[in-house]
Amino acid sequence: MKRLHLHVSVPDLAQSIQFYETLFGAPATVVKEDYAKWMLDDPRVNFAISTHRAPGLDHVGIQVDSTEELGALSARLKAAGAQTFDEADTTCCYAKSDKSWVSDTAGVRWETFFTHSDATSYGEDEILPEANASACCGTAQTPEEACC
Repeated sequence: MKRLHLHVSVPDLAQSIQFYETLFGAPATVVKEDYAKWMLDDPRVNFAISTHRAPGLDHVGIQVDSTEELGALSARLKAAGAQTFDEADTTCCYAKSDKSWVSDTAGVRWETFFTHSDATSYGEDEILPEANASACCGTAQTPEEACC
């Protein structure tokens, strides 16, 4: 089963956690000094916040339950003529995942991903070949800005 993913950059993590816990009626499932995440079933969403970029929507995505589902989504995008950037076993947002990144026709960054384990660090500093977009969660201007 697929789960919608939204990642929002926030200026104050503690205030934002309080707001979203009230909105969702549930505590965050992951809380770090720079990141928080809710894995909700109603609505079925993986909602994450972090303090790594200017406030606002960082990226959207679809989380899948298997590498087969990830392959099917990526294949559909490629069949439609979309240029994807695929990653295997990458670290982002305190998780190890396989990913396929694409930009929609309006330039919004989408990630499709399968998470297979937790990670102890926030993520790697990799740059996508197109438009200085980060392999981990959105766009970046420098390698230091490149992850979530």
